[in-house]
Amino acid sequence: MNRKFIFFINPIAGTKNKERLINYINLKCVENKLIFEILFTDEKGEYYFLEDKIRSENITDVIICGGDGTINHIAKHLIGVDINVGIIPVGSGNGLAFAAGIKTNYKKSIDVILKGYSDWIDGFYVNNHFSCMLSGLGFDAFVANAFLRKKRRGLFTYILICLRYFFISKSYLFEISFDHQKLQTNAFFISIANSNQFGNYVKIAPKAKLNDGLLDIIIVTKKNKIMVAMVLLKQVLFGTIQRGKDVLHKNKNLYYFQVPQLKIKNPKLAPIHIDGEPINTEEFVSIKLQSKAIKLLQPKPNV
Repeated sequence: MNRKFIFFINPIAGTKNKERLINYINLKCVENKLIFEILFTDEKGEYYFLEDKIRSENITDVIICGGDGTINHIAKHLIGVDINVGIIPVGSGNGLAFAAGIKTNYKKSIDVILKGYSDWIDGFYVNNHFSCMLSGLGFDAFVANAFLRKKRRGLFTYILICLRYFFISKSYLFEISFDHQKLQTNAFFISIANSNQFGNYVKIAPKAKLNDGLLDIIIVTKKNKIMVAMVLLKQVLFGTIQRGKDVLHKNKNLYYFQVPQLKIKNPKLAPIHIDGEPINTEEFVSIKLQSKAIKLLQPKPNV
C-alpha cells in the first residue's frame, strides 16, 4: 500500500526556526516519491475535520511536528483510528517522543517515520480530557502553567521555574481511590504517567511503559521540603525509586504504584494539567486508561 502523509507543523513550538525542517520534509518526500501535504497547526487546537479527511483522501500517516501539547490536540481526534501517527519532536519538552526513543534531530526522527514501524500505545482520560503521556494535579500543574506563559522554553527555564516556586508552594488535600483501597493525604502533587518523564529526559516515572496497559501514579506527600527535594532528585536523575506492591505501607514521602484507573477527590481545587497544558480544575477527578489509543511510528525494538 502506498503511503500518503499529512505533516502538521506547529510554527511556534520550541525555539527553532521551522524553515529547514519544512525544506527537509519536502526533500525526503520527493526523494521517496511520497504523496504528502504540509499544514500548520490550529492555534485553537480544533481538528474535527481530520478523521473525515483521512477517510476521504486515504491518508495513511499523520505526522506531528511539535511538542506534547500539539500531539495531544491532534491525537485525541485519532483515538482508535488505524493510522500511523508520527512525531518530529520540536517542542520544549518532548516527553512522549523521548519515552518512545525518538530523537529531537529532525533528520533522525524523519528516518524513523520513513522506515514505517508502528505499534499501538496507550493513553488515558482525566475526566473527559484525553492525555497521551502525562498529567497531574498540584505543584507540577502550577509549574506547567507558569512554563506555558514563558516566551523562552527549554530545560533551563523549566528548572528555574521549579526552583523559584518549590519552597513557597503549598500542599493540597487529596483522597485517592483505587483497587479497593483509599488513601487520604496532603501532597504537593500527583502525577499520572503513561510516559516515563515530564520531558527533556527529566524522569518522574522511570518504570512507566507506553503500552503496558497500566498507569504509573506518583504522589509526593507533605513532608519536610528538603527531604522531598532529595527524594525527587533521586527519582528524576537516577530513576532508582521502585514501585510498591503494598502502596499504603511505602515510604510516606512518595507513593509510586500502577493501576489502570483511579479516582481523586480534590476538595482544595489543586490545579490540573494535561500533557503540560492547564485545564480548569475540578473537585472530582476520574482517571481511566485508554488502551491502544494511537498507533505510533517509533524505532523498531531490538528483539
